[in-house]
Amino acid sequence: MEISPEILALFPLWYVAFLLSLTCHEAAHALVAKWGGDLTAYHSGQVTLNPLPHIQREPFGTVLVPILSLLLSGWMIGWGSAPYDPYWEQRHPKRAALMALAGPTANFTLAIVAVLLIHLGTGVGFFQLPESFGFIRVVEATTSGGEAPAQFLSILFSLNLLLGTFNLIPVPPLDGHSAIGLALPEDLFRRWLEFVRSPMLSLLGLIIAWQYFHVVFFPVFALAIRLL
Repeated sequence: MEISPEILALFPLWYVAFLLSLTCHEAAHALVAKWGGDLTAYHSGQVTLNPLPHIQREPFGTVLVPILSLLLSGWMIGWGSAPYDPYWEQRHPKRAALMALAGPTANFTLAIVAVLLIHLGTGVGFFQLPESFGFIRVVEATTSGGEAPAQFLSILFSLNLLLGTFNLIPVPPLDGHSAIGLALPEDLFRRWLEFVRSPMLSLLGLIIAWQYFHVVFFPVFALAIRLL
């Protein structure tokens, strides 16, 4: 397998952006669960922006898969997890829905932070908008010293927009299947959680989400670029 020099050069930027995005996502889950009375993730040390506890919990999804996916496909995917008490979820379904929503909210917040930094850099003449946009080309540098920050902010923006959108798809095991509890009566939501708590349904949900995600994400990305 031949690895292009461009991919090797972008690897540190990709991995820092990925690890920051994943850590904020899982820490947000853990923090909101703690606020709601479930201390499971808190006792696991995951109410933190230190990536090490999250890596230790999911080394395969936070280290091996991201590296392999970048080398094989040119972009980085992976996953993490924050433990929670399913009995707490049954007792407090609305709190559990807020916990689920916290992860994508953290990703959208990071995307907004990237936008603010892009506008700041553009305002002082450090960045400029490119003639053609792409996943890792949302903004470009006006000087050679700004290339790495421009590429990092482009990746941070696009990756968090992707993670936030993907996780809101309402199929198990994605966060969206629990977040919809905010719009459902509690008894109905409890029955829904019992129905979807199956490994086979989780596998099916991931297949469906992956197969049709482009239908959702491309319009969202195009709209975000226009707003940017």
